[in-house]
Amino acid sequence: MKWISSITGSIKILFAGLWLVFRIILEYFGLISDGNDRATGIKDMREEYKNSNYR
Repeated sequence: MKWISSITGSIKILFAGLWLVFRIILEYFGLISDGNDRATGIKDMREEYKNSNYR
């Protein structure tokens, strides 16, 4: 029975990590926002880079 709880704990940690990566990707592309200025900060930096016309 101990190995069942160990496996379920491992699966929970796996899904938590996948959810974190999924949320970071969605925030990066601006599809969601968590209320912080992380998503808007990335978007502003991207716009500033486009406007500066680096070659």
